[in-house]
Amino acid sequence: MNKLLWMRCFVRVVETGSFSAVARELGIGQPNVSRHIASLEADLGALLLHRSTRQLVPTTEGQRYYAQARQALDLIAQAEADVLGQRNPRGLLRVACSPTLGTETILGTLPAFLARYPDIEVELRMGDEYVDLVAEGIDVAIRGGALKDSALRARRVGSSERVYVASPAYLARHGAPLQPSDLARHECIVYTLLGGGGAWPFRDGEVAVRGRLRVNSLLAVRRAALDGMGIGYLPMWMVAGQLRGGELVTVLPEHATAAAPVNAVYSAARLLPLRAEVFIDHVAAVFAATPGLDGVALAGA
Repeated sequence: MNKLLWMRCFVRVVETGSFSAVARELGIGQPNVSRHIASLEADLGALLLHRSTRQLVPTTEGQRYYAQARQALDLIAQAEADVLGQRNPRGLLRVACSPTLGTETILGTLPAFLARYPDIEVELRMGDEYVDLVAEGIDVAIRGGALKDSALRARRVGSSERVYVASPAYLARHGAPLQPSDLARHECIVYTLLGGGGAWPFRDGEVAVRGRLRVNSLLAVRRAALDGMGIGYLPMWMVAGQLRGGELVTVLPEHATAAAPVNAVYSAARLLPLRAEVFIDHVAAVFAATPGLDGVALAGA
C-alpha cells in the first residue's frame, strides 16, 4: 500500500481538476490515477471527490482532507530539501485577495516574481467573499484590517487609508461638503459590498449616505467619480495617481478614519511553505513602493 502516492494523486487532482493532467505529471497513466484515489477513499471510508463528465469537485470531507494532505506533502518536501541542502521554493502557490487589489497591484508584478522563482506556479483566487484558508487549501490571503481569527497568523505588508474623493467638475457644480452631515445633500456613489454601503465611517462615527448610483465594484466607483457622478469612498492606493494628477480631489480629509493595516494572512496550524514566504516578501516590497499602500501620506491629497 502506497498511501503517499495516493495522497499525492488526490492533491494534484484537486489542484489541476484533471485525472489526465496528473497522469501526465506523474507518468503513471490515467486509469492508475483513478484507481489510486479510489483506494484512498476506500482506505479512509469517505468519498473525497464528486465525479462528473465535466468536472471533479472535492466533497466537504475532500476539502478538509486536501488541506491536511497538502500540508503533509509540504512538510515532506521541506524535510527532503533540508537534508539535501536545498532551499529552492517550488510547487503550487494558492493566493486569495480581492479582485481590485489583485488586478491593480499584484497581477502586474507576477511576471517578475515567476521569472525569479521558475519552480513556483501561482493560482490567484480573486473574490470579495470570505475564504476559509484551511478548508480550501489557500497558502496565503492578502486582507485589510486587524486580524480577528486566532486560527490565523498575519504579517503586515502595507497600510491602506480610505479617502472621500470627487472630481473638480462635480465640486464646481455642487460645492464641497464641509462636514460629514453635508453628504445628505450630495450624490454619493454607494459601494454595496461595504457593509451594505449605506453608511460611511468617519472619525466621530458613521454617517448615512445616499445616491442614485449603487455598484458592487470599487473600479466602478472610481470610474463614476472620475466622470463627475458624485463623491466616492475609496482606498487611497486606488486613487493616488488621480489625486496627484488633479483628476480627483479629496473632501473632508480632516474627518477621515485612520489607515488600516494590510496583512498577509496564513493558517497558524500549518507550516508556511517557502513558496509562500518568498511571495509575502514580494508583496511587501511591491506595497512599499505603491503610493497609498506604503503608509506615507500623499502630498496635497
